[in-house]
This record gives sequence, C-alpha cells and structure tokens, in this order.
Amino acid sequence: MLNKLALQNVLFLDIETVPQYEGWNQVSENEQELYALKTKYQRKEEFSPEDFYDKAGIWAEFGKIICISVGYFIIKNNKNQLRVTSFYGDDETILLKDFKKLLDKHFNLKKHLLCAHNGKEFDFPYIARRMVVHQIPLPDMLSLFGKKPWEVNHIDTLELWKFGDYKHYTSLKLLTHILGIPSPKEDIDGSEVANVYYKEKNLKRIVEYCERDTIAVAQLILRFCNKPLLDDTAIVKV
Repeated sequence: MLNKLALQNVLFLDIETVPQYEGWNQVSENEQELYALKTKYQRKEEFSPEDFYDKAGIWAEFGKIICISVGYFIIKNNKNQLRVTSFYGDDETILLKDFKKLLDKHFNLKKHLLCAHNGKEFDFPYIARRMVVHQIPLPDMLSLFGKKPWEVNHIDTLELWKFGDYKHYTSLKLLTHILGIPSPKEDIDGSEVANVYYKEKNLKRIVEYCERDTIAVAQLILRFCNKPLLDDTAIVKV
C-alpha cells in the first residue's frame, strides 16, 4: 500500500526531550520517590535514582519537550520538495500549543497521517501526555480513545522495518546507514541532548539535530516507496 501513499498528506516529525530539571537536587522529595519507583526496574542495583536522573527525559512524567520538528511534502516543478520547520523553546506549553494549531489547521482530515521513527512507542504518546499535563485539548490526530487500530492515522518507520517481527528494534542511525540515506547523527545524538540544553544552553544545535532526524524519516519513507531520495536543493527550511 505504500506505493499508493500520497506524500503530501503525511506530516513527518521528531521530538527532543530533556529532564524537567537540570539536576536531581531541584526535584522535589515526593517526585524523587516517584522517580525511584518508576525507574527501579531499569536501574536494578546498578544505579541510584540520582545517578539515573540524566535519563529522566525519556519519560513524559519526568521530562519535557524542548523541540518538535516537522516536515511536509509539496510538489514544485513536478518534483517533491520537503519543507521543514520547528517548534522549540523553554516554554513547553507554547510549543505544544503552536504544534496543535498546525495539526488543527492543516492536518485534521481522515486522509492525513503522522509519521516518525518509533513514533508509536515514543513521539506520539509523549506529545499527547505532555498536552494532557498542560491541559491542552488533544488534536484529533493524537486522540486515540475509542478508535479502532485502522482508524489511527500513524505511520512508524520502525514498525515498517519490523515487517511483523515485533521483538526487533533498529535505530534510525542504523536504518539510514543500511538504506544509503545521509546520517542524521552528524553532530550529537539523543544521549547528549540534555547536556547541550542545560550545560551548553545551545538550543539551536538541538533544533538542527531534530530537523535532521525529521528529514531522515521522510527519506526513509521515500526509500520504502522506492522513490528517489531528496537532494539538498529539495529540502527547504521555513
């Protein structure tokens, strides 16, 4: 069915997240206890909750979104052009509301789809959970209650690569490598985002990294559809 996919109906995205606080000593005692319980299985006896706090950004209960990058195709001169933009900043509520406006205005029909790598396990539920935290009404694209599986308009490039093998995981970096797509991990990777945000205070660097991931996801879909990859001239940041 991918060969029948209308690329203009797909919104590609990636998010970057960090712990809600720069350091463990800024976390309230109650939240420290809750974090210890939440991460006990992952930590086992190897790390204390404090030593494990640098990973807090992967959980929506203890992290926050600092960037959502999106990309969408348009046809220009009979060729695909990918337009990329980002919502970012220290105020998570503002960037989430701006992202919701985009969905509500331009991607709110049944034909529209969201696409990310591991999006069904991470990006989509993370965004939805943080919207609930900030009392932002969920856009229809993220509101799954009562929907049947075939009514959920989400594409996950990790799921596509699994081909039904649900125990299998392949990173975006590995998948782009084996499919001949320029690597999005040219500068930093996800494990370094919190340090770049809190220590370097270089949000621009994170946004550029997030946009590269978004472009890589769009390139993956082109490969899955057996279509030519985009060159640099076909990628426009707006």
